[in-house]
Amino acid sequence: MNRSEIVKLEHLSVAYDGREALRDVNISFYENDFVGIIGPNGGGKSTLIKSILGLVPHEGNITFGGSVTGRHRIGYMPQQNLFDKSFPISVSELILSGLQSEKGLKRYTREDKSKVKAILKQLGIIHLSNKQIGELSGGELQRALLGRAIISEPALLILDEPANFVDNQFEGELYALLERLSERMAIIIVSHDVGTITSLVRSVVCVNRTVHRHPTAELTPELLENYHCPIQVISHGAVPHTVLAHHDHCNCDHPHE
Repeated sequence: MNRSEIVKLEHLSVAYDGREALRDVNISFYENDFVGIIGPNGGGKSTLIKSILGLVPHEGNITFGGSVTGRHRIGYMPQQNLFDKSFPISVSELILSGLQSEKGLKRYTREDKSKVKAILKQLGIIHLSNKQIGELSGGELQRALLGRAIISEPALLILDEPANFVDNQFEGELYALLERLSERMAIIIVSHDVGTITSLVRSVVCVNRTVHRHPTAELTPELLENYHCPIQVISHGAVPHTVLAHHDHCNCDHPHE
């Protein structure tokens, strides 16, 4: 089945202070995509999505199509440590601010405020509606940021490390919610938690300066090596363990503890 392209990156390159972050990236995302972005620290994962969002200068072309008619149809949940918790705003006001790109200078309506209430209930934070964001725990703030990202009912939802700073309960609730949301919007999720992400998404993009898209979420050490993506692969066994790529500095015959 053919799917419409919603974001297309052509020959995209990004550099910070002379340091190359991304090089000649060519990749497309499609309607109803559910994509996990993985790769080593500093490999360019966040830079890739910031390029799509227009947050960093770049060389090359980024075009939008299908239901993503522009960046106002994109919902974005940033890394929590990049968000200013000292800003004097309540949880309800934070979520409502997700409509700003649509509202412009217009006043919020009763319908807009009803949307906020529905999202507060959906995320289980109705009791926090009037609380200042600086008073929130990590998990509570993540819920509020997610609410802001989805209130406009975007065609594409982008999340940058959404499970950071959250409790285990909300992490499970978050991923269950994303599965439901993926039925009506495309989702791109950046994460270092490869084991969890690959069990959730439908395809994987490995970012390490260059970008490679794997059509399924099934990853092997050989695949990651071919894609020059030096990340750890977590596997299950009788005892939880981490499988690491072989390196020449170890001449021992027994596994590392």
